[in-house]
Amino acid sequence: MLTEKTKISILKTPTQEAWIEQAINNLDVILLDHSHCERKAAGVALNLMFRYSSNTVLVRKLTVIAQEELEHFEQVNQWLEQRNIPLGPISSPPYGAKLRGAMRNQEPERLLDSLLVAALIEARSHERLGLLGKHCPDDNLAKFYRSLMASEARHYGIYWVLADTYYDRDLVQTRLDELSIIESEILATLHPQPRIHS
Repeated sequence: MLTEKTKISILKTPTQEAWIEQAINNLDVILLDHSHCERKAAGVALNLMFRYSSNTVLVRKLTVIAQEELEHFEQVNQWLEQRNIPLGPISSPPYGAKLRGAMRNQEPERLLDSLLVAALIEARSHERLGLLGKHCPDDNLAKFYRSLMASEARHYGIYWVLADTYYDRDLVQTRLDELSIIESEILATLHPQPRIHS
């Protein structure tokens, strides 16, 4: 049961039980969406590297994240092949678009919000891959999900540390609290289509 408080401190609320049931009943769709999530995560890291190419620490740390996300993309795609699931398009839930919609467009706020939104998405991914690893009826697939958890935790930690590197900690925490409330509100209603972030 998920009645205990979430252990991931930057998330305001834990994933609801209904998502677990939805995901487990639609594992092929979840796998396909997971592939797209890993590709998008690599793209987020690369885009930040290009936009803030003079920020040496950011570029160095996000290079590692981009490489790992592409490795995960390949690993998930191997699972798709094993299960004869074609790698094709899939509609996105409103989660990412709504979080990006909450971001401010002017610097220096834009970088801060970009880092914190990425941290929140990675934290939620960490939580949900852990839930899949615990509840997935396919033992091998469950083991695969658990194997990704440490990377997801490290990724959200890196994004938070980068925010803390470039901005005052009180400002980071205040803005993180605001964005994490929005993140929880987005997930308060279960999206009808099964997705990693629905």
